[in-house]
Amino acid sequence: MKLSIRGLQKTFVKPTTGEHLDVVRDLDLDVRAGEFFCIVGSSGCGKTTFLRMVDGLVAPTGGEIHVDGRRVAGPGPDRGFVFQNGALWPWRTVLRNVTFGLEVQRRLPRAELETRARRLIDLVGLAGFEAHYPHELSGGMRQRVNLARALAIDPEILLMDEPFAALDAQTRELMQAELLRIWQETGKTVLFITHQIEEAVYLADRIGVFSARPGRVKVILDVKFPRPRGLHIKRTPEFLAPVDEIWRLIEADARRSLTM
Repeated sequence: MKLSIRGLQKTFVKPTTGEHLDVVRDLDLDVRAGEFFCIVGSSGCGKTTFLRMVDGLVAPTGGEIHVDGRRVAGPGPDRGFVFQNGALWPWRTVLRNVTFGLEVQRRLPRAELETRARRLIDLVGLAGFEAHYPHELSGGMRQRVNLARALAIDPEILLMDEPFAALDAQTRELMQAELLRIWQETGKTVLFITHQIEEAVYLADRIGVFSARPGRVKVILDVKFPRPRGLHIKRTPEFLAPVDEIWRLIEADARRSLTM
């Protein structure tokens, strides 16, 4: 198993009151090598906290996370993180943003580092924009740079935290199709967080539905649609069945989250 999680827990303590807030509790999950696995759930159910624990950015209160049998004790090059807001360095060009992680590792000479970065920039469809700065790019283009930067360190697992949430509807759909193309070309294992059920059904091999806080995996659903998948599949009656099934699983939690 590429990613194995057992008994994961996270409790935050408010420093002013000492109040305990259980965000994730008793979470078990296995993700297979090369799989595209999506997580959905209501707002505040601990999805982002969970992903940050997998990346090593947040220490769990209890439980264990293993990647290829190695216990996760902090961030590492075997995991690449794609943030929701892009998080690009505004003073660096596209090329220099993509090379950043490799520069930190200091493993490659400059010429090889740039060659790898240019290859990934081409992979994400941004050839010709190497010298542009983030403010000169559209939202979708910035997320392509973010994806190329995460891929540059050649991670075992790509962690994606609602990377298309800030995009308009048309750009979001195009980026979903582009992500599938890139995933199929690279063969990476992807763990993808989203609020949008349709996005999860379109992208995933399997979908984990989180319970309300404290988050845990309520159920895992297989997505039966064959690959490759075109965007037209979203307009078919068959597509609506798993979308409706997942919505029924989280509807009550989602309604409660509006009153919390």
